[in-house]
Amino acid sequence: MTVPQVYSVCRAYPETTFVMLTQKVASSLFVNAPSNLQLYVADIYNRHKGILGIWRLASELKAMGIDAVIDLHDVMRTHFLRFLLRLSGKPIYIIDKGRIGKKLLTSRHNKHLVQLKTSSERYAEVFAQAGLSYKPQFRSLYGNERGDYATFAYLTPAKQPDETWIGIAPFAKHEGKIYPMELMEKVVEQLSGEENTHIFLFGAGEREAGILGAWRDKYSNVISLADRRNGFPVELALISHLDVMLSMDSANMHLAALTHIPVVSVWGATHRYAGFLGYGVSPQLIVETSLSCRPCSVFGNKPCYRGDYACLRNITPEMIIARIHQVIDKV
Repeated sequence: MTVPQVYSVCRAYPETTFVMLTQKVASSLFVNAPSNLQLYVADIYNRHKGILGIWRLASELKAMGIDAVIDLHDVMRTHFLRFLLRLSGKPIYIIDKGRIGKKLLTSRHNKHLVQLKTSSERYAEVFAQAGLSYKPQFRSLYGNERGDYATFAYLTPAKQPDETWIGIAPFAKHEGKIYPMELMEKVVEQLSGEENTHIFLFGAGEREAGILGAWRDKYSNVISLADRRNGFPVELALISHLDVMLSMDSANMHLAALTHIPVVSVWGATHRYAGFLGYGVSPQLIVETSLSCRPCSVFGNKPCYRGDYACLRNITPEMIIARIHQVIDKV
């Protein structure tokens, strides 16, 4: 979610060098980055692990001659890091995550069902506090183009003019955000049988690869990307050629948003009012049900109060397919 805002502020201040501190797994997300953006990888499992590691990281950052610190994360690790950098006289600017508002939004009783600030707005605010106001200057990682087909040519033949490419990312980190697999399989079954339609299944890990591999073997015109680690540059390039991505409230929603393709997103225990809808993702393409207990969680990690995840099970495959056709029938 930071990418569109970081690229925008870099473009607004081309004479300023921005150093993005991130983990190795996320560093490859920064495709076609502005020339004044540097990436610095925090090796939190080795060199920068623990208190001593964070002290070492702070020393490395100070040696780079940074002038200010903007904390877009505000977690325990960054608390200690910015404390060490503040001791050396660096001005510190910290994102306001709106934790009180999110607690009221997800409370079981006396719920305040109101739209909170989006993550994009919160990032822009903390940059403005540092004197770096800007207007968003981001459409896609690929500008007005799509990713290079050669990047993912080993996965599939090139897209033909009469073909519809649909991405489906059925998983999320927590159960409260995952549409039941037996229902999602019905979505895959119907869409894969439609003329000139190709389905690309996104996932990672042994369990997910097993489920997606079974669907691939069972239905025609289905490709699973979960069998190997393709990496962000490959999958982002492929995503940019899709006609639509179907995802949960998950990382794949945000990846698709970075390539400026329509995203149909399924929301269960969580809600877009918490501010985590993907950059540029249309609220009109959300699939959800209205329940008095929704949302019960900011991240979908709390057990279901009802015990039945009705927020997800009350969504029918037909509802999802109809929303997808709302997109592809206009393409």
